[in-house]
Amino acid sequence: MTLHLLSPLDGRYAETTSPLRDHFSEFAFLRDRVRVELNFLPALSKTGLVRPLSDSESAHLESVLANFSDADAELILEYERKTRHDVKAIEYFIQSKLQGTSLEDLIPWIHFGLTSEDTNSLGQAIALKESRDKVILPNIESLISNLSDFALKYKSTPMLARTHGQFAVPTTLGKEFAVYIARLKKTRDEIASHKFEAKLTGAVGNFNALQAAVPNVDWISFSKEFVSSFGLEPNLLTTQILPYDNWVRYFDLIRLTNSILIDFAQDVWRYISDGYLKQAVVAGEVGSSTMPQKVNPIDFENAEGNLGVANSLFAHYAQKLTVSRLQRDLSDSTVRRTFGTALGHSLLAWTNFQRGLKRIAPDEEKLTAELNAHWEVVSEGAQTILRAAGKSDAYESLKEQTRGRVLTESDYKAWCDSIDVDNATREKLKALSPETYIGLAVELTNLIVGGQ
Repeated sequence: MTLHLLSPLDGRYAETTSPLRDHFSEFAFLRDRVRVELNFLPALSKTGLVRPLSDSESAHLESVLANFSDADAELILEYERKTRHDVKAIEYFIQSKLQGTSLEDLIPWIHFGLTSEDTNSLGQAIALKESRDKVILPNIESLISNLSDFALKYKSTPMLARTHGQFAVPTTLGKEFAVYIARLKKTRDEIASHKFEAKLTGAVGNFNALQAAVPNVDWISFSKEFVSSFGLEPNLLTTQILPYDNWVRYFDLIRLTNSILIDFAQDVWRYISDGYLKQAVVAGEVGSSTMPQKVNPIDFENAEGNLGVANSLFAHYAQKLTVSRLQRDLSDSTVRRTFGTALGHSLLAWTNFQRGLKRIAPDEEKLTAELNAHWEVVSEGAQTILRAAGKSDAYESLKEQTRGRVLTESDYKAWCDSIDVDNATREKLKALSPETYIGLAVELTNLIVGGQ
């Protein structure tokens, strides 16, 4: 069957993206909305509006959710085919579960005073929160951990840096990875601390039906308590729908994480292309259908492509979900059903990035040879040493000596011997070398990565 599925997330990449199914599949969306509606009844009971529930009755409500099955989901869809309304179908499903039980008298209280978007916003906010905690954050943590291991291992491995694509001054491979780790840690922390909003405010956000039917209940406090019971933040000022600004902020954090990784993937791709990084040769694998020598950076390329697909959806959410005609139009509904797609492409990319990471290592011989072939890259340090020694023309003299030229070690040492400086300054100049002129790269890597 997987050969005939439309989305590669459910076919080719199903194993990688499967952890998100429990949060964003059609089954999960139905289950989470059933959870909201079932919890609403005991909440009404606490207000005194609905009679107290016995222990066995509470257990029965809990069992409906605990035992929610594919057959239950199909029954809801059968109701929906008749009603063409997904939440009304859930209401009818719950009615069927209470009929013939001691809870049958509670049927009029199912979905009492609510609008569909009360149920939907809570159900989807639950999915966003729980997927964040169970899938998104653990995978970001795993990515950061694996990157940190790599950065620490190669924190002292010198390499030529490039600015504007040209040889600049030396750095270390580990420190360049640490730059991305620092960026990812910041988005990770913001993702972890994000509090998801949901609403229970009625048809246009004013609690009209609830207040008209039972004015003696503090429905604002009820809404706060009910939404908070799911670990969510209540938004009390809404139209029929929850303003999605809060959810968009979360998606923007994922989008920023992905953009950082696009930047990273392109750098790693270039390091591989330039021969700075070697890829493991795995027996049985093929890099090209016609060129047998090829070992391609396909994991990083796959990651880059999926990050782009995910971010295009996240960008659309920011444009679409912040806009709604008057008190509500339905154009948001179908867009919200793609959350699992955007997060699925993100998860797929993060997984591929980590797979690729396990297959790369620096070609230290290549890095060393390139460093030693370009002694002009220490000219920054040399002119700064000369400035410290009081040479007012330090920059200009080094510019004349090095700009657009390649210097060998002997060229550089000969220059050191030729300039008019004291012996201490000359020794400082001669102590410079491309392999050791790495500044505080090791210390900076330890600072960012040392504590993971």
